[in-house]
Amino acid sequence: MSATTTICLDPKVKDRLASLKHHSRESYSSVIERLVNLAIDEKPLSDEVIHGIEEALVDIKHGRLHSEEEIMKEFDLK
Repeated sequence: MSATTTICLDPKVKDRLASLKHHSRESYSSVIERLVNLAIDEKPLSDEVIHGIEEALVDIKHGRLHSEEEIMKEFDLK
C-alpha cells in the first residue's frame, strides 16, 4: 500500500534526487527508499569491531601508520 504526500523541496535537493535515479522513470519514492536504507544500519557493530576501531584510532593518534607503498612492498604487491 502506498500513500501520497506532498513535500516542499529546495530545487537543488530535487536536482540531486533526480541525479540519483537509476533510470529516468524511477520514482522519487524509490530513490528516497534507497537513501533511507543506506542511512539506517540494521546490524549494529559488535563489541569486537568497536574495540578494533578504538585500537586503530589510538594507533593513528600515536603515528603508528603505514603508507600504501610500505604495505605494497611488505606483501610483495605491485
